[in-house]
Amino acid sequence: MAHRVVVVGAGFAGLQLVQNLKGSGCDITLIDQRNHHLFQPLLYQVATTLLATSEIAWPIRRLMRPRKDVTTLLATVDGVDRETREVLLRDGTRVPYDTLVLATGARHAYFGRDEWEADAPGLKTLEDATTIRRRLLLAFERAELTTDPAEREALLTFAIIGAGPTGVELAGIIAELAHRILPREFRRIDTDRARIMLIEAGPRILPAFSPNLSDYAAQSLQKVGVEVLTGKPVTQISDKGIVLGDEPIAARTVIWAAGVQASRAKDWLGGVEADRAGRVMVQPDLTLAGAPDIFVLGDTAHVESDGKPVPGVAPAAKQQGEYAAKLIRTRLEGKDAPAPFKYKHMGNLATIGRNSAVIEFGKFQMRGWLAWWIWGFAHIYFLIGTRSRIVVLLSWLWIFISGQNSARLITQKETLKDDV
Repeated sequence: MAHRVVVVGAGFAGLQLVQNLKGSGCDITLIDQRNHHLFQPLLYQVATTLLATSEIAWPIRRLMRPRKDVTTLLATVDGVDRETREVLLRDGTRVPYDTLVLATGARHAYFGRDEWEADAPGLKTLEDATTIRRRLLLAFERAELTTDPAEREALLTFAIIGAGPTGVELAGIIAELAHRILPREFRRIDTDRARIMLIEAGPRILPAFSPNLSDYAAQSLQKVGVEVLTGKPVTQISDKGIVLGDEPIAARTVIWAAGVQASRAKDWLGGVEADRAGRVMVQPDLTLAGAPDIFVLGDTAHVESDGKPVPGVAPAAKQQGEYAAKLIRTRLEGKDAPAPFKYKHMGNLATIGRNSAVIEFGKFQMRGWLAWWIWGFAHIYFLIGTRSRIVVLLSWLWIFISGQNSARLITQKETLKDDV
């Protein structure tokens, strides 16, 4: 009987593991609650109308079509029975495993204020991206309709909370949309008067980067019309706006980019040790303590390399998937296990807007338009399939040449209050 590997999560870590187990003789079951793999690093470009959803997401079944050793299940996991070695699905199905891989990613963290999510969506899924895109575009449409100056000002105020790479990238593109692209399309309002605020409770934006690159990013954002506000936390969020410190600010569009927490995988495993973000503490070989048949990867796992926690980024997840597949293979072949997992840092990258980005790799730093092109080609390289790379490249070139974003469509409604 073939060795049964069950992989929960078709993100970067899960897909990399499945890819590296090709030809291993394993019987692989890949489970995900969505039918697509998502290239999250470019998700903000869907939210800000640069790319369409189909350009950064691919059906899992299509990706696995050539792999007769892989069974794909669209299902929601509710638990793991470690005694019987089965994954429990919500519909009551039990999927047996010899090796279990949990790579279920992360979700938004509101630091105990989960009620904020309705008024300040985060950005982790395609649904999140289309929700944010709809709210952005509807804000301009409603501002065009209203005759109330105060309401118009609130509609043209956009608050992005959290100034890591996602927050910085969102702020830069929203500023470009408001100040460069839309002014020619509206008649009653001046979209150039839109207020875009990037809010960071800490002392500087892009805290993972060197201070000089953080300063450069802040100055670049200010040049394109973004207000960079640091050192004050947001203390309240509602459908009317935010409270920054003790100052109320009317803003009809609020986006959350301030924190993430791991998925519920730790709850499935029962009583396992986890860090403050809910990531499962794993061994240096990425397995659960006392359970060598269970791997936990990507944003779901807390593992250290060279004395530092491995960051929750795509290159780290792919490296973990590759390592876990190698360890599974050596076990099946009766060979010595590889050395403990070691993360190879691929550097920090963030785009600030049109023709501007920052890159940091060790002591090497780059900023400006050349960094922007390198950032772009680096992301295209990691896209799945030649067609996807070509489509995204052509979309970017069209935007660069014409100045027109390609996906400014309002395609769905959320609740009655979102109706125009």
